[in-house]
Amino acid sequence: MSGPDIGILGGGAFGTALAIALAQGGRRVALWVRDPAQAAAMAALRENAGRLPGAILPEGVQPGADLAEAARAPVVLLSVPTQMLRGVLQAHAEALAGRRLVVCCKGVELGSGLLPTQVVDDVIPGARTAVLTGPSFAADIARGKPTALTLACGDAGDEALQAALASHNLRLYLSHDMLGAQLGGALKNVIAIAAGIVLGAGLGESARAALMTRGFAEITRLAQARGAEAETLWGLSGFGDLVLTCTSEKSRNFRYGLAIGAGELPDATATVEGVMTAHAIAADADPNQLPVTCMVSALLLGKVGLAEARDLLLSRPLRHERG
Repeated sequence: MSGPDIGILGGGAFGTALAIALAQGGRRVALWVRDPAQAAAMAALRENAGRLPGAILPEGVQPGADLAEAARAPVVLLSVPTQMLRGVLQAHAEALAGRRLVVCCKGVELGSGLLPTQVVDDVIPGARTAVLTGPSFAADIARGKPTALTLACGDAGDEALQAALASHNLRLYLSHDMLGAQLGGALKNVIAIAAGIVLGAGLGESARAALMTRGFAEITRLAQARGAEAETLWGLSGFGDLVLTCTSEKSRNFRYGLAIGAGELPDATATVEGVMTAHAIAADADPNQLPVTCMVSALLLGKVGLAEARDLLLSRPLRHERG
């Protein structure tokens, strides 16, 4: 029996949504779910009731707890949380060797400061990687809502991979800037936490707009300093993702900040990549260059209080808008 067309590692909401979209496009998808009980329930009920209730798994999606089955596919999507990526790769490096690995997680690895494709390169040297990122909510993808994403490939674009992963409602735009695509996707989560804090604290919509604008300047500044192209940050993986994540309560990062700003306890069960990303970036950052990111990290670590963070940001020296 021939293997799956696409393998997906990660049975969370986003991995499940991608599996649904790809199967609706006629692909055979092997979806690896780490928890055997969850995998069995998804296979029996044809639904990820815990993470994506109401979205029915098409016949072409086969959930399972055996990663080797997903690794039989020539293209494997990595949709596990960034902080878990290294462990999964180390445990299954041999099975994944020689596969086209498409990173779908966003963030920066705490401790190393590496982006997801750099983690892949560190664990599986010579792996052919790509990045799938951009403004998207799992529920929208699963329900066939029109969504546009960036597919960044290091070999200046891969039309075959684009065709393999695109569908009628899931439009993929090619880029060759994997660095910029990943930095945009990672850093916008930090700004989304800050945007949530602003609204949760009752500072208003105008303050959120200002925060998003200055946050985007931070993202662009850092990304260019690391060798990314500014044009990438102006696209779906940068500005587009920032707008979506900072303006909707569907965003886990935004909701997390909203709870912090309101003095409430955030949902401890949700994966909030922006928290670890803020700490990873702030660890060796210049607060004068990345004031919002550094302040989010300090606030979440309890080094400053909400009122102090607000006053420190508002008391920064006046400057030209650009830069």
